[in-house]
Amino acid sequence: MRASQVQSAERGSVAVVQSVDRALSVLEILATHGEAGVTEVAAELGVHKSTAFRLVAALESRGFVEQLADRGKYRLGFGVVRLAGAAAAQLDIGREGQPICDAVAADLEETVNIAILDGDRAVNVSQARGPGALSIHNWVGQGTPLHATSSGKVLLAYAPDAVRKDLLSRELQRFTPATITDPEVLHQHFDQIVEQGWGSTVEEFEIGLAAVAAPVRGADGGVIAALSVSGPSFRMDSEDFARLARRMVSGAEELSRRLGFFGRAR
Repeated sequence: MRASQVQSAERGSVAVVQSVDRALSVLEILATHGEAGVTEVAAELGVHKSTAFRLVAALESRGFVEQLADRGKYRLGFGVVRLAGAAAAQLDIGREGQPICDAVAADLEETVNIAILDGDRAVNVSQARGPGALSIHNWVGQGTPLHATSSGKVLLAYAPDAVRKDLLSRELQRFTPATITDPEVLHQHFDQIVEQGWGSTVEEFEIGLAAVAAPVRGADGGVIAALSVSGPSFRMDSEDFARLARRMVSGAEELSRRLGFFGRAR
């Protein structure tokens, strides 16, 4: 690559970062003032009105700001509320769930995680390792495949039909010889999970790893997370899953109550 091309690429990167910084500044301005017009935004940013308009228009197209039709000014849109709500929910799950993770991990002496649905993966937001846990891997913040993990299967089992249909319409990755990639077989697993109230996997994501998970519900009764225990398959035998599941279900129910759910599972 020639020097001129490198310089051009660097200028482009700087421009992108500057645009992102300005867009975030627009959100901060609206959060501070409640509402503002393009002229006010431009003045606070120190940019031309046309630049301010492009920034506001881009944010409006994504729902992060909305225009007040009667005054021509802008305010924060529902997109910001949606992001804030998702972040708050994750923080609540992590904060309320950590003591439960710790307690279940101590009881079962294995690794316990809480995962949430994030697009086409399950993302772990809390983790605790029991005294007998072999793995030292920290899964917090990392995504795992939905079709090959106990948490992922639980989240998919209770997810909207469109979410399941979208995932199962793709070619699913095989991680081990035990990974299930047949959509029909996975559907049968989802039905069983809903019927019994918990799900499991044996060496479907990693050789030698078994796991059991139960659904965690939010205040409205919808499943918003999964509480799972995982450990070596030689120690977590499938014949022991029912006992493990009882503890996972009780832990998940306790977390659900902490998150405001006091009704019956649906």
